[in-house]
Amino acid sequence: MHPVARFAVLLACAVATCRGPSIAAATVTLGPTADAAASSANPANNYGGAGSFAVSAAGLPKGEFQALLQFDLSSAKANFDATFGAGQWTLTSASLQLTAANPNNPLFNGSAAGHIEASWLLNDGWTEGTGTPNSPGAAGVAWNSLASLISPSDQVLGSLNFSGATSGAAMIPLAATSGLAADAATGSLLSLRLYAPAGEAAVSGLFNSRSFGTVASRPELTLNAAAVPEPATAGLAVIGLCGLLRRFGRARQSPREVHHD
Repeated sequence: MHPVARFAVLLACAVATCRGPSIAAATVTLGPTADAAASSANPANNYGGAGSFAVSAAGLPKGEFQALLQFDLSSAKANFDATFGAGQWTLTSASLQLTAANPNNPLFNGSAAGHIEASWLLNDGWTEGTGTPNSPGAAGVAWNSLASLISPSDQVLGSLNFSGATSGAAMIPLAATSGLAADAATGSLLSLRLYAPAGEAAVSGLFNSRSFGTVASRPELTLNAAAVPEPATAGLAVIGLCGLLRRFGRARQSPREVHHD
């Protein structure tokens, strides 16, 4: 092969070899390890063992409801580490799927359309409890303990324009904020709070919890991750090949003649 052609092949192969890996994506879906609703009208009661949880605006006849959900992200981290390599991935987005239910217990407000907001909680120090609407518990998260779990460091993740439905799926897109991304990267516990945002006066929804009998209708958190490309090294290869090119050029030059007087 002609030296120039050989060099061209060498250059093409080196640049191709030094290109970073193509970006891949992976998805993990998890169910909650805990969830519970808190009622302003029944501030000391725990409802963590119920088959559903409510989210309702303040000022409604049965009071305001907020809900907490917790997920263990350790298996998601292990999955992404196995797919991309430890520390070689980043969380790109997430979503929370809920299934609406019919509020047929007198504890709950009737379903009504409006906005429901989801936020990341810095504080994971709450317990689900075992109370139900017909047999409230005294242990576990309740309205009286909810305020101590909320902090200025919490981050809004997304919102749902709830239709007021009493059946069917509802999806809340979640932004990959620093808090959520950090929990995913470390495989930590993730706590989410669902509530009616300020100014929302009508919304009320009931959703199946992790204790609901049909597994497919329980809450699901979906996490999406993508590979982090390695730093490009093609530039270093080009520098090295330029050196080879200079050496090749010198080798191709005819030696200078030496004249003697």
